[in-house]
Parts: sequence; structure tokens; C-alpha cells
Amino acid sequence: MPKSSSSLPIEIKISTVVAISTILHSADPIAIDAALKQMTGGVSDFFEDEFAVIDVAGIADDAAHIDWEALVALLRKYRLNAVAVRGAPAALHDVIRAHDLFLDDGTSGLSTSAGREREMPAAPAAPAEAAAPTPAPSAAPAPAPAPVHAMIVDTPVRAGQRIYARGTDLIVTAVVNNGAELIADGSIHVYAPLHGRALAGASGNAGARIFALQLQPELVSIAGVYRTFDEGFPAEVARQPAQIRLVGDRIDISSLGSATRN
Repeated sequence: MPKSSSSLPIEIKISTVVAISTILHSADPIAIDAALKQMTGGVSDFFEDEFAVIDVAGIADDAAHIDWEALVALLRKYRLNAVAVRGAPAALHDVIRAHDLFLDDGTSGLSTSAGREREMPAAPAAPAEAAAPTPAPSAAPAPAPAPVHAMIVDTPVRAGQRIYARGTDLIVTAVVNNGAELIADGSIHVYAPLHGRALAGASGNAGARIFALQLQPELVSIAGVYRTFDEGFPAEVARQPAQIRLVGDRIDISSLGSATRN
């Protein structure tokens, strides 16, 4: 009689893993260290052992000068666990893999050495006197992709719980408690008090926003730009309907009932 799955020594299930994009604009470890120190404000658990994808697309010409071992150790110092590299030139792929880092193509998740692209063989040349082929009938247009609906959560989000809306907006209709974390590639809408952490535009969408009926968060982020509230949330917009968006490189907070800006 076959054993039930619960009796097996291991189970494999599909799971979503969230990683923070660490986008490099310099290969200088001293500059990176100083920027991380300023970003975290010296808070030792700012990142809480998050996974990190190192994006080097912006410094592709200087990527060959990166000391990968030192960079991984530097990120670990700030409790960021580097697991992959995005945007690296092909010449560096073997070096990156040698440091136990995956290659992330930015669209289909992490790729390992088994996921390399394969080169298509060239089509054979047609005979010199071959008759012209009969034109193929026009292909019917591909159907439009089905719309991606927002993820909706109707229950309270507890401390230590993380919810990620991949490729879409996140809508929460119950309280988000301190210590909870909301992440969405699109915008985040909370029709209840929002405490904890809220990270919108997680895949780089700078136009994403965070909306809530009552705002009292620990941390917010839009497209990787963070703001913490160690000294308290601005009193003029606290505990009332408000939105958070990115204006340039600054987090902007405004009441939905007035033109107040912070």
C-alpha cells in the first residue's frame, strides 16, 4: 500500500520567496558601506535577514571590478543575505556562480547554470532553384492576456506574517498589526489601520502607492526607497485616510482629505 505524503521524509511545494533588490550605482565597497550605514541609520535589524538580489545592470562596465566575496560579506553585515545577481555581463556568469550566487534574469525568477539559454541552430539554406513557397495563411491574432486581478486579504495580518502580491496590487480589508509585512509589485490598499511594514512597487514600479484608512506604520517603501518612523508618524496625517507615494527620490505622505504634504 503506498505511503501517504505525510510519511515521506521530504515534500516539495511551490512557494514564493521575496527578495530585496540591491541596485548598485558603484562598485566601490567603501561607498556602498557608507550608503547602507546612512540608509539604515545604524539600526542593526533594519533588513531583518532579508534575501537580496544584487542588480549590477547600471554599472555593467565596472562589474568586472566587483569583489564578490567582499560585497556579499558587506551585505551580510547589514543583515542582507545575497542570493542572486541580476544584469551581469555574460563574461562574469562563471565568477558569480563560483561565489554560490544564482543568476536572476529579472522576469522568470532565479536561474541556475541549468537554466542557460540555448542557441537555436541556423535554418538550412534553400536550394538555388527551389520554387517560391506558397505564402502561409495569416495567423489569427493572439488573444489578449487575461487581466491580473489584485490579491485580496480579508483577515487580520498578524505580527511575523508576510504577504506578497506578485505582479499585482494588494488589497487588505482588515487590520495590519505591528510586526506584519505587506509587499506588492503594484500598489497597496488597506481599508483598515496599517501598522507594521508596507513595501509597494517591489519590482521597481516607482508609480506604485500605499493607501490606508489609518496610517501608523513602522516602515514604508516605494520602489526600494525606504522611510522609517522611529520618532513617530507625522501627527497631521496619522490615524486618518492618507496615501504614500514617491516624488523624485523622496517618500511623500499626504492626507486624502487635504493637500497637506510631508
